[in-house]
Amino acid sequence: MWGGRTGALLRVSGLWPAGVLGRRPLSCNAASLAGRNSPQCWNCGAPGGPMREHGFFCPQCRALQPPDPTRDYFSLMDWYGRPFRETRGGERDVRGSGARGNRAFRVDTAKLQTRYQELQRLVHPDFFSQRSQTEKDFSEKHSTLVNDAYKTLLAPLSRGLYLLKLHGLEIPEGTDDEMDRQFLMEIMEISENLAEAQSEAAMKEIESIVRAKQKELTDNVSRAFEQDDLEKAKKMLTKMRYFSNIEEKIKLKKIPL
Repeated sequence: MWGGRTGALLRVSGLWPAGVLGRRPLSCNAASLAGRNSPQCWNCGAPGGPMREHGFFCPQCRALQPPDPTRDYFSLMDWYGRPFRETRGGERDVRGSGARGNRAFRVDTAKLQTRYQELQRLVHPDFFSQRSQTEKDFSEKHSTLVNDAYKTLLAPLSRGLYLLKLHGLEIPEGTDDEMDRQFLMEIMEISENLAEAQSEAAMKEIESIVRAKQKELTDNVSRAFEQDDLEKAKKMLTKMRYFSNIEEKIKLKKIPL
């Protein structure tokens, strides 16, 4: 009862978490299916399909191939393809081997950005202005897909939601009934403080609180995925969405002069 009433208040105030990512995740078994299908190059008909240059080009005629529908965002960005080394922050690779092990919540964002830039240098439409219309079309599709993958994996919340979807889970609307009363009260209190904030100092204080909460939740999500505790990860990500909505409201908040 209490959670339902709180949910109604959160809807009115705009704090109800938005829906999960709209794109349907690629199947975790798609890689094995691809091996059996053995695609051919659309341009020269070479058997076996693309095998080099990240799987984008035909090894025979070098024509750009269509996007591979079997690749998920983690496979596409492939930032984990090189041996992982300890970072300055002390983070270590905790992934296992195999396709599932490569899909990890903890990522090296610097490597992810480097990979993004590498891929755009390969497939961006600017580099295909003198190629066939077919390759121009494929280039646009590849570039859009790389952009989507980069943006999704860069942010902890969207990365976590996407990783959940690869495991066949999602967070539907109406999950406030599953949240504990203390958490919902905390969200409402922060929202009220934001609405009443009349100075830059008050805004910065709220920002600091929300940032600290998001960091704590992000760490909890990371541990949950590492321990294969998907239900815990789902609960933490739900809470992150509430704070993410508050972050958006902070950006839109205007302090009166």
